[in-house]
Amino acid sequence: MSDILTRDITIAPEHAALVFIDVQNYAAHPDGGEFKGLSPAEKTKYDYYFERLESVALPNMRRLQQAARSAGLEVIYAVIENLTADGRDRSLDYKISGINVEKGSWDAQVCATITPGDDEIVLRKNSSNVFISTNIDYLLRSLGIKQVILCGVVTDQCVESAVRDACDLGYLVTLVPDASATYTAERQEASVKAIKGYCRQISTEALVAELKAIR
Repeated sequence: MSDILTRDITIAPEHAALVFIDVQNYAAHPDGGEFKGLSPAEKTKYDYYFERLESVALPNMRRLQQAARSAGLEVIYAVIENLTADGRDRSLDYKISGINVEKGSWDAQVCATITPGDDEIVLRKNSSNVFISTNIDYLLRSLGIKQVILCGVVTDQCVESAVRDACDLGYLVTLVPDASATYTAERQEASVKAIKGYCRQISTEALVAELKAIR
């Protein structure tokens, strides 16, 4: 890796990981627990979100997953999931917000579009920030990771938190905006703009081409 102080550094496969944030049934499937009990009228508020997931974000995540595997990157999945049967381990914020993903449940499973491989790491988190409520920093350092590629849901919450913390912990962060989604186009645009100072931002197409070129 270059000693030049810049974020615009080509991915080095032996030192890079692709991390998916909350791409699970609970938060990224129309029947997921986050949307359970909503009336038809209330569900229409999420029309943009699910349209973006189905037509843009999830297909791009799949492309990134395939390209990362082919290039030899670590592929890691962070999912919201209780560590205890009654969810007593959840963060205070999750308890207040009513976020309760039962251990071993369908809600906790990674979306079928990007099903994890047998030897890929899945981390269960019980707060919004994967760097706070899992040992991901320890794992990344043990794996020799210096570059972290992030995408997932939702952009302006858990994904953005991961970008900021990864940056502050000394990783070179690449965000893939078109492999991420939040609830409105305005929120997506605002988050991508706000987080620009913490990461390199690149399209799925460009990153896939970059990964193919360095095999």
